[in-house]
Amino acid sequence: MAPTTDRPSGTSLGKQLERLLPSALSSIGMAGLVNARRLDPSVPDTTVPSRSTQERLDSYLRQDPEALTPRSLRKVLTDLQAIVDTRVSEVEGVRKADPFVSWYHQASPEARADAWRLMTEQFAPDPQQVRQAREAYDAALGTPEEAQAEIRLRKAFHSPRTRLLQRIAASRDGMRFLLDLRTEVLAALRREPTLVPLDAELEALFTSWFDIGFLELRTISWDSPASLIEKLIRYEAVHDIVSWEDAKNRLDRDRRCFAFFHPRLPDEPLIFVEVALTRAISDSMVPLLDIHAGPIDLQKANTAIFYSISNTQTGLRGVGFGDSLIKRVVEALQHELPQIRRFSTLSPIPGLRKWLDRNAAHVAQSLTPKTLQQLRKQHPELPADTWQDQWPALLPLHASRDEEDMLQQLLRKAAAMYLTGIGKDGRPLDAVARFHLGNGARVEHIHWDADPSPKGEKQSYGLMVNYLYNLDRLDRNRERLAQGKVATSREVGALAAL
Repeated sequence: MAPTTDRPSGTSLGKQLERLLPSALSSIGMAGLVNARRLDPSVPDTTVPSRSTQERLDSYLRQDPEALTPRSLRKVLTDLQAIVDTRVSEVEGVRKADPFVSWYHQASPEARADAWRLMTEQFAPDPQQVRQAREAYDAALGTPEEAQAEIRLRKAFHSPRTRLLQRIAASRDGMRFLLDLRTEVLAALRREPTLVPLDAELEALFTSWFDIGFLELRTISWDSPASLIEKLIRYEAVHDIVSWEDAKNRLDRDRRCFAFFHPRLPDEPLIFVEVALTRAISDSMVPLLDIHAGPIDLQKANTAIFYSISNTQTGLRGVGFGDSLIKRVVEALQHELPQIRRFSTLSPIPGLRKWLDRNAAHVAQSLTPKTLQQLRKQHPELPADTWQDQWPALLPLHASRDEEDMLQQLLRKAAAMYLTGIGKDGRPLDAVARFHLGNGARVEHIHWDADPSPKGEKQSYGLMVNYLYNLDRLDRNRERLAQGKVATSREVGALAAL
C-alpha cells in the first residue's frame, strides 16, 4: 500500500490560494472590538450602474446612473495604468500615483465609486493565466516540476491590483489615502458586493503593513500634545469623553493610556486602551469616571482595569492587533509597577439587549423550579400569563438593587447565558466577548447597574462584565474556546445554571 500524505492536491491548493490571496473573493472581515466614530463617508445610496466598466470604456455615451462619462472613465483608467506600468521604475510609478490621488480628493462620491469599480474589474488576475497555471500545477504534482509549477500558480493569482495599491501606499500620504478609501468602500459593500475583491486585497495588504512588528507602543499622558489628546477624545468609542476635565481625569496619576502607532502615521493612534490602577477588580464605571475622585496611592494598587479599548481606523477593520496591545500593556505595567498582579477588564455587553429581545422567554423557561418559586414569591405582581415574554420590560419598575432580588438575578442569568453562548460560526455571540475570550481571558463577574449611562441602559440594561486575564491560564482558556467551551468563574457558571 502506498504511504498516505497530508500534502494538498492541486485542486485544494488552488482553493487555498483563492481563499488566502488578497485578489481573490473573500468574506468581509469584521472587528471584535467596538469601532471608533472615525468617518461617516458620504457614499450615496444610488443605483449601481448596470454596465460593467469594460462596457462603459468601449462606449461613447454615459447612461444613468453612471457618474463618469466614458471619456472621463478612460482618463482615470489611464492614470491608474500609468502607476503599474512595468516599463517604469518603482520610484516613477509611485510618483505617477499623485495625479490619481489629486483627482480622487476632488471627485464626487459617485465618481469615486467609479474609480473603485475600475480598480476591481480592470486590475484583477488574468483568468486565462490562472487557468493555465492551475492546469500545469495539477499535471506537475509528484514530479520534479511541482515546485516551479506552484510558484507560477501563485504568481498567476498575484493581481495587478496588488502592485497598484502598493505604489499608491508608497506615495506621499498614500497610507492615509488608502485607509480612507477602504473606509468608503466598506460603507458601499452591502449594496455593491462586487467590490469585495478590492476590499479583501486592501485588508490583506494592511494586515501585512500593520503587522505588530512595525507598530510602536506609546503612552498618552496629560503632557502629550494637545492634538493627540483631542484625538483621544474624538476616537473614544466605549465611554464618551465629555470634556477636557474628563480627559484629564482619565490621564491622572493612577491611570494609564497606551496606544499603537505606525511609522507612516506617526501622529495617529491606531488603537488605544485606557487603564485604571485600583486596589480591587472594579464593579462599576461610576467611580472610574468620577472627575472629582482623587487618585489612589500607586504603591497600594494591585489591579489593572482595562475599561476602554477603541479602534480608531475604520479602514483597518479585520486587521487584528488588539490582543498584542493587551499583552504589550501588561508587560509595560509589570515593568513599571511590579506589584500589579491582577489584570481585568470592565467591559460593556453591547449585544445583550438585542439578544434578550429575542430570547426573553427562553431565559425565563430555563429557570430551575426552586429559582422560579423564589421569583414568584418576591414578585407576585408579575403577570402570571405574560411575564416570561415581558420580564425585561418590567425590570425598571420591579427590580431592586438588592443582590438577592430574583428579577435582578434573572437578568444576570441572561447575561451569563449570552456571554457563554457559542454561535453557529463557533465563536462567542458577543463581539467584545469574542475579542477577550479569544485572547485567553475568562468571564469572571457580571455586575448589575455597572453602567447607568443611557448608552449602558440601551445596550445591556446597565450590566457590565469583568474578563479576567490570568497570565498562567491564557493558553488553556484559548484551547477550551477552540473546543466550543467558554472559560468562566464559578460565580458565572452558577448564574447560568440558576
